Amino acid sequence: MKKGNALSLISRIREKATKLIIKELEGHGIEGIVPSHGDILVILFQGERYTMKELADKIHRTKPTVTVLIEKLVQYGFVEKEKDSEDARLTYVKLTKKGRQLKPIFDTVSGRLNAVMYGDLTEKEAETFENLLERVNATFDRNMNLQ
Repeated sequence: MKKGNALSLISRIREKATKLIIKELEGHGIEGIVPSHGDILVILFQGERYTMKELADKIHRTKPTVTVLIEKLVQYGFVEKEKDSEDARLTYVKLTKKGRQLKPIFDTVSGRLNAVMYGDLTEKEAETFENLLERVNATFDRNMNLQ
């Protein structure tokens, strides 16, 4: 029987996951980074450099939100910005050496997060769980386009 509390559960899980991520990062001596920074860093681990718009599109955030997140990462010394040599309107973001050194820590934290998230689920249950979440997400996408 449907209880109608899925969104509440998802919210509580996200809150706990955020706390776990922050605790794990702090355990590795990394302070100030929050999961929304992680979204950007994971993309930067995959490529050389990206524009603000490319990053915004990849993490499904607005460009102004990404700009604020990037400024914090610049302050922490994890990323740097550079203007395009041919088009001064374009600003690229790329990892610094300090930022690249975060990769193994992020891999460890991701492993810990996944171990907790999927810990008691069988492989089949985990697959079903993700499929259901993808369906719910797609339903939201379809309904958001109706506006």
